[in-house]
Amino acid sequence: MGDFLLLAFIFLSAGVIAVPIASRLGLGSVLGYLLAGIAISPLLAAIDVNVTAIQQFAEFGVVMMLFLVGIELDPRRLWDLRAKLLGLGGLQVALTVFALMGVAMLFGYTWSVALAIGLILMLSSTAIVLQTLQEKGLLKSDGGQGSFSVLLFQDIAVIPMLALIPLLALPELVPAATDTAQAGTGDAGRSLSLVEGLTGWQQAGVTIGAIAFVILGGSYLTRPIFRFIAMAQLRELFTATALMIVIGIALLMTLVGLSPALGTFLAGVVLANSEYRHELESDIDPFKGLLLGLFFITVGASINFQLLFADFAPYLGAAIGFMAVKAVVMLGLAIAFKIRGADRWLFALGLAHAGEFAFVLLSLSVANYVIPQALADQLLLVVALSMLITPLLFIRFDKVIAPAYAKPDEQAADEIEENNRIIIAGHGRFGGIVNRMLRREGYETTVLDYSSEQLEMLRTFGFQVYFGDATRPDLLHAAGIADAKMLIIAIDDKEQITELTRYVCKHYPGVHIIARAKDRQHVYDLYAAGCRDIIRETFDSGVRTGRSAFEALGIHPFEAERMARGFVKSDREAIVEMAALYDPDVPIHQNQPYVEKSLELSERQNSELRNGQRAFSGRSERGWVPPTVADVDAEESGNKAGD
Repeated sequence: MGDFLLLAFIFLSAGVIAVPIASRLGLGSVLGYLLAGIAISPLLAAIDVNVTAIQQFAEFGVVMMLFLVGIELDPRRLWDLRAKLLGLGGLQVALTVFALMGVAMLFGYTWSVALAIGLILMLSSTAIVLQTLQEKGLLKSDGGQGSFSVLLFQDIAVIPMLALIPLLALPELVPAATDTAQAGTGDAGRSLSLVEGLTGWQQAGVTIGAIAFVILGGSYLTRPIFRFIAMAQLRELFTATALMIVIGIALLMTLVGLSPALGTFLAGVVLANSEYRHELESDIDPFKGLLLGLFFITVGASINFQLLFADFAPYLGAAIGFMAVKAVVMLGLAIAFKIRGADRWLFALGLAHAGEFAFVLLSLSVANYVIPQALADQLLLVVALSMLITPLLFIRFDKVIAPAYAKPDEQAADEIEENNRIIIAGHGRFGGIVNRMLRREGYETTVLDYSSEQLEMLRTFGFQVYFGDATRPDLLHAAGIADAKMLIIAIDDKEQITELTRYVCKHYPGVHIIARAKDRQHVYDLYAAGCRDIIRETFDSGVRTGRSAFEALGIHPFEAERMARGFVKSDREAIVEMAALYDPDVPIHQNQPYVEKSLELSERQNSELRNGQRAFSGRSERGWVPPTVADVDAEESGNKAGD
């Protein structure tokens, strides 16, 4: 028990310390976990920990990840991906294997060893790629969807690879690998299987039956199971049931010789339209995150630094070399399948490394006399180095490649021919409504927008809109800010809104600014920047929803309207009071005057409710809760900061 607690404490401490630091430095959680594993590897070696055994357990996090990815896809969307899944994924597997095989043969390896090397290094890490794409919100981009299709096809390709590798055995390795082979066959003899000893047709029938059971069970058995569990009204039973389903499906796939990750992905797709989808997601997600973190830590801890530093340059060169070969293949496929712009590089760089399943294939190759143990140890280092390099490539993509493609340098700002008294910065879903309202009543506006595609669409419908970055002082001057009466800031970026507000308030104090705010705290930032006409983007729709809720509760529409107006007035007064105490340089929970005022407003409301005061003066509205420290970040409604 003590050994288990010690290991748990070491791994959890390493992750808790390393990941926040890595995230703060912009390195991402994956690299943070890898660095944590590297940091604790001497300690694990000192207490003789079997890192490989822990890694095999932690790989179940990949199974859970694919289940959650599948549950986000409905069957129709998966069918839409069939071209990329079969075409892009199939070509990636074939071309990458042959390219890496050719390079290995140039270095003097026999064709069978070279083929095994190509198969091992062809795979990419599902855990690293999907985790990083989900963190960065890139999974639904063209590059993300292409990467997902390739990773899914690779999981499918593992099945024939497991059958092919033993056929590549080298007779001359048998005497040297007798011990390893015996150990491998001993493990295999003890493993459970539903297809062992069956003919090919029988194995195929059992496999198809298992897949059918997963599909039909997901469609028809989960509902009665969860209804039965709900009778106990215990939250932990839902969690246990979710784990039981995932583990059971993974076990069934293993027993019939299929990839457990592939099976759970299929089950996730089947359950994508289930009413229990969100329950399953919330129950599985914490376990997935912990196991993936543990897996990355074990990858970092498994690096043999003694062997690595004895010949660092060749190992690093080998890792970079094979990643370059894979990246070239990926770029060619991206061009062929019309993946454009930054997504092309996301696809190529994100899949250039080797995957976690390479560790399994290396063990299998040694046990079946395909490659010698010495070469396997060297390839293990190359695989680990490639996984360590990959987060750095994602950082390079974020910092250099994506911004380069995001800037439409090929199009210069338009020459502004108008000099209207009203300037609107941004013509999206927010600014477009404002512009249409003003122009409908005869007001002339000068509209600036930085999206060339948006502008082309608007010009098609007769809108006069100018291309350019409204945050640039020279463009503002060209738009006539010096003579303007009003500037309406309706762009999307929170920081840009604040900076533009601060600039205009300082240099053009006579211009009335109406600024779009993303949330309550942004209101305070804009208030501190000098703006007094601030519109939180979802406030009006939130108030209308609240008014509809009152009416649905049986309150007369006239009374519900009065209550809504009272809430607006109350909220406006509260925001002005709180904004005067807000300091952008001090965290809200450390701003003592702000906290005291929040508590005072809460007590005022509670006192009025206790006294039964429900006059609609804006001071005591039924259901109004003043902005407290707890709800500042969560609230998304808003209005003018003051009149």
